Amino acid sequence: MTDTTPDGRAPEAFVLTGAFWVVCRNPRYLQELSARGLKVLLITPESYREVARTCMKDPDHPASLIDDIAFVDGSLDQEGSFIPGFIARARDWRRKYTVVGAYAVGETLVEPTGLLGDALGLPGPGLRATRACRSKYLQRWYLDEFGPASLVVPPGEREETALDGLAYPVVAKPATRHSSSGVVTVADAAELRDRLADYPAYETVLVEQQVQGQEYSVESLVQGGEVIFASVTRKETTESHARSFVELSHSVPNARTEEDEALLSANRRLLATLDFRDGIAHAEWRLGADGRPYLMEIAARTPGDGLLALYQLATGRPLEPEIVRIALGEPASYPAPRRWARQVYLDHEPGTLEDVTVDWPGVAPVWVGDGGMWPELAPGGPDAPPTLRAVLVLKDKGAPLSPLTSSDDRAVTFLIDAPTPGELDELERRVRAAVTLTVRTAAGHGS
Repeated sequence: MTDTTPDGRAPEAFVLTGAFWVVCRNPRYLQELSARGLKVLLITPESYREVARTCMKDPDHPASLIDDIAFVDGSLDQEGSFIPGFIARARDWRRKYTVVGAYAVGETLVEPTGLLGDALGLPGPGLRATRACRSKYLQRWYLDEFGPASLVVPPGEREETALDGLAYPVVAKPATRHSSSGVVTVADAAELRDRLADYPAYETVLVEQQVQGQEYSVESLVQGGEVIFASVTRKETTESHARSFVELSHSVPNARTEEDEALLSANRRLLATLDFRDGIAHAEWRLGADGRPYLMEIAARTPGDGLLALYQLATGRPLEPEIVRIALGEPASYPAPRRWARQVYLDHEPGTLEDVTVDWPGVAPVWVGDGGMWPELAPGGPDAPPTLRAVLVLKDKGAPLSPLTSSDDRAVTFLIDAPTPGELDELERRVRAAVTLTVRTAAGHGS
């Protein structure tokens, strides 16, 4: 039974939600909440039960800071499937704890976390934002003025839906998946018809006109409906040489500052349209040839990949404490970037990963594996020399490497920062030349 406070009240607690490995990869949330004396509660998918229970028993693992954990069944490609189990577990905790805050770390449980916050009157993005941000077609419904021409193909209507109303090429996107899973470019209506048949019968698919132009994201801290910090991140994807959209690099901040105002202005209007109240938003944009920003999609949670680490390298301060303050209704603030930081994912040949080497003084690859812990990266001063902070291997030795069709296929990444954009570009070139992947291909030859 949960202990009560001296005045007889249930202990105050904060609910984190999301994939277990994503929460642990961002341990500052756990550390911040534990240091405040709050009970740390986690709701995570059932698939993490065994590893989560094991890690919670390890005093050296961040998961040891979790006071209570609940597991829920569901699947990201089936809308609303996590909600019944989530509400059942949250009701149990509502009777045992005084829940003072909640936050979705990662994509998995954004919508049910919004329901929890709404029911308990907690600071959060709000029901409209958390629901729309989990559905690509609802984003086109609420935010149609910001997006390209699009078509919603519901389950069961793929055969009769007219597919010739859009200008090709188009992009097909499963409505609720993440990590670019299932997102492909399609050349014409006949190919689109074939592609639609490949998606599970229960999935809704958003089809939209492909926007040519540079891709960006805008990370925004919002409190009381006001944007208190926003910054543009430049992105590169596999689109330049493939038909997929897997992210290959993030640069913080954007060196082409002349493009920022259009993106930040559109982003502010977007957040107002969503009635986004409290939290962090990660919106992905393309700047079209006409100079207009086009919304690709928006998420009501922490940005993925290494963006939290990049912002700490660029500003000298972590984002997580401010996110916690916002979720608890406390005043928050965040400084502008003072350095230039970048994360790069390396492409690879399909095959079996045998080794990764780094020819760089004082730097060795860190094998974190699938879902492993990332090392803490200490930021440098504004004028510190260009620095390679880490080379991370995201797969285990002997793991199969597939072509990059989803973010989960990426194997090696590195993080760098520098005092100027030019020095950052030069550093990237040197690091690329210093990192070698040894891959046994199907023909048995290493590369």
